[in-house]
Amino acid sequence: MSIVRKFLPGIVVGLAVAAAASPSFAQRGEDGMSAARARALRECNDMASKFTQHTWGDTQIDQYRSCMMQHGQPE
Repeated sequence: MSIVRKFLPGIVVGLAVAAAASPSFAQRGEDGMSAARARALRECNDMASKFTQHTWGDTQIDQYRSCMMQHGQPE
């Protein structure tokens, strides 16, 4: 019985940490994304997708970064 008392708190804490680190928990944080950021992400990804990586190289990421900066958003 003393072994159960010794390990039970550790198991409970471990389960709580595992639940907090689950993907479903992480997805809940995305719901707080502002409409302006969501719109900027869509617009900038659409604009940058015109430049394929194998032909334009750095142009694609440069266009995306520039667009996000113009929208006042971090990459």
